[in-house]
Amino acid sequence: MPTIDLMGGKLQIYQRGTSRFWQARTSVGGKQLQFSTKQERLDQARQVAEDWYLTLHGKYRAGVLDTGPTFQKAAEQFLKEYAVITEGERSPKWTQGHAIRLRLHLVPFFGNLVLNKVTPGKVQEYRVHRMTAYNDPNPESKSLHQPKGKPPARSTLHDEIVTLRMVLKTAIRHGWLEHLPDLSPPYKTQGKIAHRPWFSPEEYKALYEAARAYAKEPFHDYYKWNAEQVYDFVLFMANTGLRPDEAFNLEHRDVTIANDDDTGQEILEIEVRGKRGVGYGKSMPGAVRVYRRLLARPKPARGETRRERQRRNKEGGEVPPPPVQELPQLTDLLFPGNHIKLFNNLLDRTNLKFDRDGKPRTAYSLRHTYICMRLMEGADIYQVAKNCRTSVEMIEKHYAVHLKNTLDASAINVVKPKSRKKAKAASRPSRLSL
Repeated sequence: MPTIDLMGGKLQIYQRGTSRFWQARTSVGGKQLQFSTKQERLDQARQVAEDWYLTLHGKYRAGVLDTGPTFQKAAEQFLKEYAVITEGERSPKWTQGHAIRLRLHLVPFFGNLVLNKVTPGKVQEYRVHRMTAYNDPNPESKSLHQPKGKPPARSTLHDEIVTLRMVLKTAIRHGWLEHLPDLSPPYKTQGKIAHRPWFSPEEYKALYEAARAYAKEPFHDYYKWNAEQVYDFVLFMANTGLRPDEAFNLEHRDVTIANDDDTGQEILEIEVRGKRGVGYGKSMPGAVRVYRRLLARPKPARGETRRERQRRNKEGGEVPPPPVQELPQLTDLLFPGNHIKLFNNLLDRTNLKFDRDGKPRTAYSLRHTYICMRLMEGADIYQVAKNCRTSVEMIEKHYAVHLKNTLDASAINVVKPKSRKKAKAASRPSRLSL
């Protein structure tokens, strides 16, 4: 269908080949704009297009017409760039998290906004929206679960604002936005310094004793190998300070038993691959015996299953030979499975799942236990940070602040000596007492 001119040729309406709706286009301020009338009849489309044209020119004369790329365009550009630029430096799950946050929450709220309209006030409206509309079903969600009955956690909102900031920075790099708006939360006071959940020496002893008892007598013989792995995992983590993902990525070729020149004891030298890339760490002497047990423990071999045994008894056949057991090879993982259920059940049985402040303990708590125990024994905080591939600032903020052993009473309880003149005046009787 041909293009129809309106308003003296300054406005055109037309139909695309596959669309049943009429489209409109015009030029305002040297920029061509397009608009869908959402109308199928020509007379109705003509009226809607003329109203749109007059509204645009009225805003242009008043200086309030906003034109330019929208937040949705910047979000699409960010996702296109981020996955390519950070390939190999960010985990696919982290990249996928940005896409999920944009699809579920950020684009539905900011998507149609022109980028210069993403103001600090609009960001605050987003925070209020997320804290009040969490019970409403999200049409963008692909999950079949019911909406949560509690507002999103502070860390969840923080991650969403981080994604928002990265999209706006992408817009700045492409010249679509002049400056980054203030995204900091208002009314924020100084946050509390919260310690990471860890096991005190008494709690840690109760944990590994319970793990050892279960490894000796598991509920079922089928779980024996897994129970022994969990017991060694608890001891290994508390004697090395590794992150859980670092421990699960560890292969036998990454671990070496060596003699420490300064102490003369056997320790483990570990080549770590995890959150911070490739790094190195040295263990406590207690990790050596654990690692030797891991080396001597045969890998689990698949035997005849219950269904296969029932089929053999029904159809007849010879009993298969027992599976051949093999020791771990250099390229095998130290901990092939994460054993989350066994570890959590162990915490529940010992009543250690939650600390005094109600924070749940996880496998990460064993790393925190290692750091706290090293500080309690008087280890150098810089060497502990270097061995754990973290910073001194993080250790001082989350660990040293709540350990009484890091306070030196002799340096705190200092009393300034009195001068001889003041001492004489204090010992001389006053005239009122004569």
